[in-house]
Amino acid sequence: MTPVEWLLLAILGAVWGGTFFFNAIALPEVPPLTVIAFRVSLAAILLWIYILMAGVAIPRELKVWGAVGVMAMANTAVPFFFIAWGQLHITSGLAAILIASSPLYAVVAAHFFTSDERMTPGKLAGVASGIAGVVFLIGPGVLKGLGTDLLAQIAVVGAALCYAGSAIYGRRFARWKVSPRFMATGQMTLAAVMLLPCALVFEQPWSLPAPSLQAWGAMLGLAVLATALAYLIYFRILGAAGAINILLVNFLVPVSALLLGIFILGEELTVEQVVGMAFIAFGLALIDGRLFARLRPMGEVR
Repeated sequence: MTPVEWLLLAILGAVWGGTFFFNAIALPEVPPLTVIAFRVSLAAILLWIYILMAGVAIPRELKVWGAVGVMAMANTAVPFFFIAWGQLHITSGLAAILIASSPLYAVVAAHFFTSDERMTPGKLAGVASGIAGVVFLIGPGVLKGLGTDLLAQIAVVGAALCYAGSAIYGRRFARWKVSPRFMATGQMTLAAVMLLPCALVFEQPWSLPAPSLQAWGAMLGLAVLATALAYLIYFRILGAAGAINILLVNFLVPVSALLLGIFILGEELTVEQVVGMAFIAFGLALIDGRLFARLRPMGEVR
């Protein structure tokens, strides 16, 4: 990836670092379907205002809208619900670790379904190092929760699989020259079409107690930052850097959450967290490959 794409990935990691935090605030007061339906609906409205003002071209081809529908289901509606429902039963830390496994699935799938993102020992070692780093960062003790709420854990792993598959599937939009800004807008629009009726029928949000200001703030954060802004960046990186690289953001999300806790909440940095960030940095360098390529002896055959 280029330096610009690494910078965008870091920004995306920082934005998505608040997702588990926002969910933890909103979900005790608002049921999961209602939270994510509000999240994608408001994001879709904001994105439509943005692309209409910016004059972004709206594709008319049926194949493009069909593919957008697949992305809306696999990259938004299903994983958002799985994560939100899973967080009702397992800790945010364990959910973050399970989501961090998505690059591993992408490395394997990309090897078989793409021609330019082949599996290499370096990539596999990098993914393993990144996952180990996330475990250290959040705390190995969180793994004690494995198996106690198996269905919730399976749901979050299912979300990770959805993210891996949709990142590979979404590569086609770059070949079709579809604007990343339209992709973010179209995906959120169709996700809202899928999720709003489900929330209205199954959770009847009008009959629930009014959420607190904190819950409203968390849902606004999810919609504006973690969805509208985040997916503009997501599709920009996906089109330029590929499926495996975009999923590296799942290693950066817990790092950004940790740094926010240190600098905003005054939390202390532990030795385990330093080790975790080192593992993540090493894993990202392995997957990128350029640093280690420069360190090879000049006469080595490549």
